[in-house]
Amino acid sequence: MELSNDISVLKDLVMALLAKVEALESENAVLRAEVADLRSRLKLSSKNSHKPPSSDGLSKKPGLLKGPPKKSGGQLGHKGKTLKMVDKADHVVVRHAISCSCCSKVFSTADVVEVVQRRQVFDIPIPRMEVTEHQLGVVVCCGRQHWSSFPPEVGQPVQYGSRIKALSVLLNNDYKLPLEKIEQLMGDLWGCSFNESTALTANAGMYQALEPIEEQIKAAVLASDVVHFDETGMRVEKKLHWFHVASTAWFTYLFVHKKRGREALESEDSLLKDFQNRAVHDCWEPYFGFKQCQHALCGAHLLRELTNLMENGSKWAAQMHQFLLDLYRDSQKATAIVADRQSWEREFRHICQSAEREEPPPKQCKRGKPKNSKGRNLLNRLLEHRDRWLAFAFVEGVPFSNKQAERDIRCLKTKQKVATNFQTFKGAQQYARIQSFTSTLRKHSMNVFQNLIHAFDRNPIVVFTLT
Repeated sequence: MELSNDISVLKDLVMALLAKVEALESENAVLRAEVADLRSRLKLSSKNSHKPPSSDGLSKKPGLLKGPPKKSGGQLGHKGKTLKMVDKADHVVVRHAISCSCCSKVFSTADVVEVVQRRQVFDIPIPRMEVTEHQLGVVVCCGRQHWSSFPPEVGQPVQYGSRIKALSVLLNNDYKLPLEKIEQLMGDLWGCSFNESTALTANAGMYQALEPIEEQIKAAVLASDVVHFDETGMRVEKKLHWFHVASTAWFTYLFVHKKRGREALESEDSLLKDFQNRAVHDCWEPYFGFKQCQHALCGAHLLRELTNLMENGSKWAAQMHQFLLDLYRDSQKATAIVADRQSWEREFRHICQSAEREEPPPKQCKRGKPKNSKGRNLLNRLLEHRDRWLAFAFVEGVPFSNKQAERDIRCLKTKQKVATNFQTFKGAQQYARIQSFTSTLRKHSMNVFQNLIHAFDRNPIVVFTLT
């Protein structure tokens, strides 16, 4: 290509090239930002984002500080649970010599003069369906016939009893076994035709029986000093619904709602609107709309966000990450209040000042609202909710993370993997109430199966104490 000697032509060419270079530089900046964003997404895991741990595969690692490595096997001071001999066995088999080696006399059990050793084998009995027949008898006295009546729980000529229905409820709800598998199991063990509709009826009956117990659980949660809140989505009637949890170390309360936000949290089933003590949750904005209670934020969520910024070269995020771990350690893993609060708050402010220089506010755009970076957004939340982030070290009884609620709502993710969804909203409500009951029983170290039987029999169900 030959260039013209005309200066005006060359000037036009230079201006055209400069305009093209400017356009290419602008496009290159956009592409670089897009590539950087895609690369950061590829690096996301449960360690640096809100992705669930199940997405990490086999590379899961603990999120918080752990003690030194332990040897495999039972630890020092661990109370083992092993089989112990019972004084009276259900069946006794005496093993003795068959015959005399001298006279060839055949021995029997009556010839045994002493038992020198014992060994016991523990096993389950052979499954067998037990049938109880209820009969109405007529008594004649004073020339009149006197009739009785069947108990309320015996309403049909042939029906299943409370134990097998309680087992169905336990398998379907607490153990997440599909209805089809329950039908197969009942047939394999007892040879009965316990079909899916019978299992659904058992769930509905348990839901009604547990209504007073649910009121006990709700009252106990509301009376607690610290309560954990969380929510997770699941398909109900082919639409996205949300299960909400309010829990403590002793009680679990679940409810389902078609919405996730304020409409659900203000609904009749929600406890947050009536709770007046300390609520622990993540930094989701609708929670802060409830001013009648105090708030504390999950430090584990914060550590993950800081880790993501650290992986992208943020210096202030590394300082804040280490600050939180040091504060967590100094508070004895959120079990004690730190001594020098002012010095810790001073260090927090110093790190935030460094973040201000590293994450300046975005420049004003000609059109639209300027977009903050991830680091700037996190810094704004740190400054706005400082006391709530640091409450685990400065307020007695406040935990570092919201793990309690996450553990209590994880059952929904297991249910989702097995059943994928709930066919009806009523079925989702039944699961939430039954799961609240079984989870609370396990927290109190109480037998779940026996208490489900008591519920079906309308016996006085356990009354939980405010622990």
